[in-house]
Amino acid sequence: MRYLPLTGADRRDMLAAIGARSIDDLFADVPQAARLDGLLDLPLAQGELEVERALSRMAAKNVAAGSAPFFIGGGAYRHYVPAAVDHLIQRGEFLTSYTPYQPELAQGTLQSLFEFQTQVALLTGMEVANASLYDGATSCAEAVAMAHRVTRRGTAVLSGALHPHYREVCETYAQFSGLTVAALDPLPGRVEDLAARIDGDTACVVVQNPDFFGQLRDWSALGARCREAGALLVAVVNEIVSLGAVKPPGSMGADIVAGEGQSLGNALNFGGPHLGLFAAREQHVRQMPGRLAGQTVDADGRRGWVLTLSAREQHIRREKATSNICTNSGLCALAFAIHLALLGEAGMTRLARLNHATACNLADRLEAIPGVSIVNDSFFNEFTVRLPTPAAPIVDELAEFGVLGGVPLSRFYPGRDDLADLLLVAATETTTDDDIGQFAHALGEVLR
Repeated sequence: MRYLPLTGADRRDMLAAIGARSIDDLFADVPQAARLDGLLDLPLAQGELEVERALSRMAAKNVAAGSAPFFIGGGAYRHYVPAAVDHLIQRGEFLTSYTPYQPELAQGTLQSLFEFQTQVALLTGMEVANASLYDGATSCAEAVAMAHRVTRRGTAVLSGALHPHYREVCETYAQFSGLTVAALDPLPGRVEDLAARIDGDTACVVVQNPDFFGQLRDWSALGARCREAGALLVAVVNEIVSLGAVKPPGSMGADIVAGEGQSLGNALNFGGPHLGLFAAREQHVRQMPGRLAGQTVDADGRRGWVLTLSAREQHIRREKATSNICTNSGLCALAFAIHLALLGEAGMTRLARLNHATACNLADRLEAIPGVSIVNDSFFNEFTVRLPTPAAPIVDELAEFGVLGGVPLSRFYPGRDDLADLLLVAATETTTDDDIGQFAHALGEVLR
């Protein structure tokens, strides 16, 4: 009864009240192919001690990012998080705080969100930023949906060098919004003619910088073409540390910036939680998703903070809401803000330069291996390597040498034989010269 408070009779009464014959009727909208037939291949009920032992054995099979030379990127990056970040975000007033519905009781939370928004706006070169979204992928999809609302046009053109997970989330959103997603094929190392895809029905063009393959681009000319055609330029920043060295999207004419903030203050954590960044031109502020914390003064003229904008379905009529995302990644945003405040402008620039220098060192060492070439002619801290053989088996063999040697593109593009020999590798400030040496040695041995 502790965990199963409802009896069989309770369930029958509830089903009868809603007119369902069985619990299975509640899942009628889920395709049959997506339903599980039978029990999972898991042990049946066990005691707490037995469960802890079983999960500990399973966890021991994982290789933590800090326990081996680590060159995996592809949208989530290993950076050093200062100890002060975790110490501060675990203070009770931050760790346990909820939605700041009553601003007079949530001034600290609102101020931290306001500072975070200011940082994101400065980093991206935009005029206004929100209080965060779930992750970079949903932020990108929300940007596309926002462009649809602003322009009232029906097509979003997506660069083939956009992160494939981001593209998939955009396509999922589009199924239910009457929007058409036109995604170009991935062509690593080649230049796309995105401007030629713009027409009178184009709501936005979505690009990424650095792109999924690590290539750096200046999208200023495309931004100008979008403005001429009445479309919006959506720029995605997957690796936020790059903005310590790379021209910000706002300076390239981006109308909306969607990004992933995991790199600052947030460890990899085996895949999450992440932090969606979102910034835009002020003229579009009322179409932004999520929340916006603002600065004001009270009746006595003292500075204070409020929720300036909450155009979400919890606060206004659902049909008027800009998004059904019902919260923000507040604790992750706080970790981001603390980390960036500790770095400061000079520290952020130095961190970015260190990342780039480390990646350059890695590229030089790998390209010296016979049969290995670098696809990119520019990059920040991540680039694509072409191997003389399919990359996926090579990654498995590198693991036998104790090296986590990147992500084969075949994992993201199954069935694309032309991409099977490509390997995406990343290096950050946590990558040592010894790590690079071990990677180069292991790769040389595997390819011999």
